[in-house]
Amino acid sequence: MPSRAETLARAALLRAGFEAAGAQPVETPILQPAETLLDLYGEDIRARAYVTSDALRGEQMLRPDFTVPVVQMHMADGAEPARYTYAGEVFRRQEHDPERASEYAQVGFEVFDRTDPAAADAEVFARIADALAGLQLRAATGDIGVLMAAVRGLDTSERRRAALMRHIWRPHRFRALLDRFAHRVPVPPARAAMLACADPLAGCAPQIGKRSRAEVAARIAALRADAAEPPISAIELTALEALLGVRETAPFALRHLRDIAADLPQIGPALDRLEARIAALAARGIDVDHLDFEASYGRSSMEYYDGFVFGFYAERRPDLPAIASGGRYDALTRRLGQGAEIPAVGGVLRPGLILELEGAAR
Repeated sequence: MPSRAETLARAALLRAGFEAAGAQPVETPILQPAETLLDLYGEDIRARAYVTSDALRGEQMLRPDFTVPVVQMHMADGAEPARYTYAGEVFRRQEHDPERASEYAQVGFEVFDRTDPAAADAEVFARIADALAGLQLRAATGDIGVLMAAVRGLDTSERRRAALMRHIWRPHRFRALLDRFAHRVPVPPARAAMLACADPLAGCAPQIGKRSRAEVAARIAALRADAAEPPISAIELTALEALLGVRETAPFALRHLRDIAADLPQIGPALDRLEARIAALAARGIDVDHLDFEASYGRSSMEYYDGFVFGFYAERRPDLPAIASGGRYDALTRRLGQGAEIPAVGGVLRPGLILELEGAAR
């Protein structure tokens, strides 16, 4: 295993490469205010954050990631085009995988640019690919925006669309909701009896739990409204399942998705963006004919990604996490911009893993 000094030296070298490409170096405090940040990270990172309390500053957390603090910093100064790079350590609890480090170095490159998002996607991907040259990694790509567009355009209730959107990053829960909304699974007998009762709360036992009677009644009303909804159509469901199963090289994936768009026309604009990105990647020298695209890729990554997503993996070391990863997070700039917004994309590398792979190759 590389030493901490070796890892930080490589991190500085990687950051210098991004600086040479025009990125401004920035730093963020290791200790971050927790209240806002915990709402912005996905469920996985929230559960793995180190949180502490400060008598003056309130709840604080050790930095689990650089992107959100960098976006906060950038949007506070205005939504102008910019390129940033950074290097430092992040902290994540690993209670279910003690073999993984809970403290490790990241180096990142972030681009805020509204001129040509496809070109920005390609720039971030290509610069990170260049930094990893010689390591024989497999690159995986995807586009969360295609699935989001498909869900937003489903011919069903807003409540159902919102539930599916909320669980895009939890594939098993997403699948269970799809099956329920398609009426593929029977209603559990206890729920069916409750929904059939004129007043399920009448004559009930003493109230327990954290929900109030009004909250319970509101939930019952929502379940009744959902039960009365017609199922998602078989055509839309089949097309959505076909979309989720697309896993091909990028040009063939685009063709397949164009065919699926006959039944899910709402994904058309997202596919136009995908097509522009493929062209921009090719213009950057990326061999797109052998670049993997998985429509479901990125659904277990950061929940602030809403477009292009990518990762680089050492297939000979399946025990290792992604050596580098990243994606587009336009919606995050809107949430933090207080009325301003700017398209943004970025990625991070793990210098410790890079050194480990280089050492194994010698």
